[in-house]
Amino acid sequence: MKEFFLFNEMITPRIITFIYWLLLLAALVGGLSVMAGGFGGFTFGSFLQGLATMAFGALGARVWSELLIVLFKINDNLRAMAERDT
Repeated sequence: MKEFFLFNEMITPRIITFIYWLLLLAALVGGLSVMAGGFGGFTFGSFLQGLATMAFGALGARVWSELLIVLFKINDNLRAMAERDT
């Protein structure tokens, strides 16, 4: 608990992981709703749009999450370098 209150342990990477899974779920639900076609019913075009929504949604969520996690990895590496030099 001491590490948490002294900001030696970061909680945000865990939150980012949770948000990533929520974004994947949102991409899946969004893609399925596009596939259903709303009021127009199910068509081949809506099926392809739904697949694209799921694929690009999942890819976008992954890229966003990785970019944020990279920032925290850089912080960890810089901290390790500073501790090694002292």
